[in-house]
Amino acid sequence: MHKIILLIDISEEYGQDLLKGIAKYSKEHGPWVFCRMPLFYREKLGMEGIVNFAKEWGADGIIAQLYNDLDIRKVLDAGIYLIAEDFKERFTDIPNITGGYIEAGEMGAEYFLNKGFRNFAFYGFKDIVWSRERFEGYRNYLNAKGFKVDCFDQDNEPSRELWYYKPSALSQWLQSLPKPVAIMACDDERGQHLTEACKQARIQIPEEIAVLGVDNDELTCNLSDPPLSSIGLDTERGGYEAARLMNLMITRQIQEPYDVVVKPTQITTRQSTDIASANDKYIAKALKFIHQNIDNRINVTDVLKQVPLSRRALEKRFQETTGLGVYKYIYNLQIQKFAERLLETDKSIFEIALESGFGNSKNISRQFKQIKGCTPNEYRTRHLTRK
Repeated sequence: MHKIILLIDISEEYGQDLLKGIAKYSKEHGPWVFCRMPLFYREKLGMEGIVNFAKEWGADGIIAQLYNDLDIRKVLDAGIYLIAEDFKERFTDIPNITGGYIEAGEMGAEYFLNKGFRNFAFYGFKDIVWSRERFEGYRNYLNAKGFKVDCFDQDNEPSRELWYYKPSALSQWLQSLPKPVAIMACDDERGQHLTEACKQARIQIPEEIAVLGVDNDELTCNLSDPPLSSIGLDTERGGYEAARLMNLMITRQIQEPYDVVVKPTQITTRQSTDIASANDKYIAKALKFIHQNIDNRINVTDVLKQVPLSRRALEKRFQETTGLGVYKYIYNLQIQKFAERLLETDKSIFEIALESGFGNSKNISRQFKQIKGCTPNEYRTRHLTRK
């Protein structure tokens, strides 16, 4: 029976989901005994105090959110296995619970491009790995498409709390950006900073600024005004895989531990991005119609009825704005909606296909694989914690 110390921040949904995954693995392969150590013990006891407690308690392993300047050798020298959440930067000599940060940035960039935006910005921290790499993924994806990305670094702001509820450098930066603009925040908390700062600056969301966060923390997203759209993460599965890795380390079934990567899954759209943007008013109208009616199995003819354009003119201007033809854009969006339902419900592929307007579940499997690179069942298995 393994004895594991958990030193994880559970004030947000990310930490809670990690613990859910760890607990799930324990129930399947344990039972394990856990000591959930309060996070402030990291500062109160320091690494030496944590190690002393671990030795006294007889801990086999520790899964923790740790600062990089802590002396983790004390844990390893004590013969205790350690997995660290990359709270600031990745550790080089122990396995990390890290993330597909660049992929999340790319996902955000593609999401905004598909909505027709042409002005882009990012809000986060330059000196923290999960923010820095999300920015890199976002910026590099957009740069490759010919767009520039403005960036605001929170580290430039004063350290006092709740500054974003008052006029600040952030609200001035938001006012200076060309409108409409799509802003990706490094996480949901920073996303809520943006929505509050926009209120101070009398900037309309999503009409002037569309805001996208990361983590899909339900409480934070819905406390935001307006509610915050966000990139979801496969965090519970990350916790499950971290527990599996810990088991392999303790039982010495593995010689070289590896990092556990929490992948982004999909974007939940709420009011903060519930708009399509384009300098071309007819393409903006077409995009808005598509997004509002995507569940109705619309086609190119339906879109043509919304704008005073010939099919050739619509296709040309739509391609210039989104990089895709009208049919391909609708098709990709339908597949994305189908993918979202795979993770939101336990219904069968056949049932979801019928509800989504796809008459043949075999066809949707083939079509889905063309876009996502895997079948619907494989996608669901890959993004959900193991049963």
